[in-house]
Amino acid sequence: MASSVRDFECVDPFGVTWQVKFLWHQVGIAIRHADTIDCKFQLTSADEQIAKVIALEHVHLKHLAAELVRDITDPWVMQLAGNHLRYMVESGEDMDKTLVTLSMDDLRRSLGAVAR
Repeated sequence: MASSVRDFECVDPFGVTWQVKFLWHQVGIAIRHADTIDCKFQLTSADEQIAKVIALEHVHLKHLAAELVRDITDPWVMQLAGNHLRYMVESGEDMDKTLVTLSMDDLRRSLGAVAR
């Protein structure tokens, strides 16, 4: 992952470079009545601009944090969401969706570049 989860670039399977900007994160119950933390990103290429919301379920975050013996913090949640978004762009997986809710397996994969 780039040094900043707030602003990074990645390339999709078609060779298109996307500039990714973190916009906000908030508790999903406030907007969707979901027990998640939602992270919104804006993706911009030369020809297109799209938004993606990565939803991290609180129950999964609690379980993973307990396994790692760490607190759930804003920077950690942002990094997990950013790592998953990078995976989505680079693999093309779920790019047709605006809202993507991560499974526990998705969270575990997103740990890859997150400093523990």
